[in-house]
Amino acid sequence: MTVSNSIPFLDLITPHVELEQELMGVFRQALHTAGFIGGPMVENFEKAFAEFCDTKHSIAVSSGTDALLFALVASGVSDGDVVVTVPHTFIATTEGISQAGGLPEFVDIDEGTYNMDPKKLKEYLEGKCTRDQSGRLISKRSSRPVTAIVPVHLYGQCADMDPILELAEQYGLLVIEDACQAHGAEYFSRKLNRWRKAGTMGRAAAFSFYPGKNLGACGEAGAVTTNDQDVSATIKMLRDHGQSKKYYHDLEGYNGRLDAIQAGILHVKLAHLAKWNAQRRERAAEYNRLFTSTRNSTLLPHEPSWSRAIYHLYVVRTQDREGLMAHLKAAGIGTGIHYPIPLHLQKAYDSFGYAPGDFPVCEAVSAQIVSLPMFPQLTNEQQARVAEEVFRFLQIADAPKPVAAEPMPLAAAEHSA
Repeated sequence: MTVSNSIPFLDLITPHVELEQELMGVFRQALHTAGFIGGPMVENFEKAFAEFCDTKHSIAVSSGTDALLFALVASGVSDGDVVVTVPHTFIATTEGISQAGGLPEFVDIDEGTYNMDPKKLKEYLEGKCTRDQSGRLISKRSSRPVTAIVPVHLYGQCADMDPILELAEQYGLLVIEDACQAHGAEYFSRKLNRWRKAGTMGRAAAFSFYPGKNLGACGEAGAVTTNDQDVSATIKMLRDHGQSKKYYHDLEGYNGRLDAIQAGILHVKLAHLAKWNAQRRERAAEYNRLFTSTRNSTLLPHEPSWSRAIYHLYVVRTQDREGLMAHLKAAGIGTGIHYPIPLHLQKAYDSFGYAPGDFPVCEAVSAQIVSLPMFPQLTNEQQARVAEEVFRFLQIADAPKPVAAEPMPLAAAEHSA
């Protein structure tokens, strides 16, 4: 397979080449003004991203991991608190919880959306928690207070937030959205009878601008969105060593600021994000058409009626993931796995005491998922070839295997000789 015929999993070159002059202008502005940390470029991006997300505040920070950490701390999560999330996500979700002083505890995912299953959350709160004498919700597993929920909007699709928010209200819990893969994704609230953007539904939300995201920087970057003025003000101090003004430290903070150059780059690219998201949805629809036109054993992404996903990833399920990925690689087609090992089974979390079988849906999904090429500039011709190679592999896999000949009886062998 020649390089010209190969199909990358992700194309980070084309959009940057198309925007090269605008992006170089950002760098020149920084050089001519010496505005490298904070300043107008950061403030302008924060304002624009808040408008895009339909929130009052956006606070730019150094990464998506810091965004979640700062959102949790500023919202009131403290040392020893249990924060409930899912095992099917990137480890940054639980790193943010742990670094805020919290203890992650897990509930299983919905097999259709791969996001937090509200029914499993309800089972956890009703059956795996109790109340202490003061009325606090206590985890039976760890004997620690449960204070927050972090639903993850995975692969560019929102979790089913109405029942999650209702449970949070019922049990007095914070909700912090992990929207690191969901820039512009929307959720239809049946309760409010309107669409809501990812990042507007919890006390705060974390976004990542890692280069491969739908809105990606040319390096590390993140942001928190919130409608809470106090949360916003606290995060602005947390990201800058706890300073309320220069050399006046109201609390102990972090070095979590966003470089001005990255903010300027993100501001340029933000103007194109709605178009890129629409193109991703078109690419997803084309994959769906290609794959449903022929009977096959590949399970396609499920997008409920209450979801407008922005397809950060296009993830399918197949029984022989390794075989499919090897076949596509030989055909020059890039793939990925997001994610192969659930967090509760990661070596880093051995001390949590979880075991295989604790979250069966997540474990089954993680053994079968594979991410196919997905980016706005993907062409119909490229997608057709991806589908063709997937079908070719499935035909090979489903083909009857030759039956080994029965060994010839000794007498017959001697007669034939």
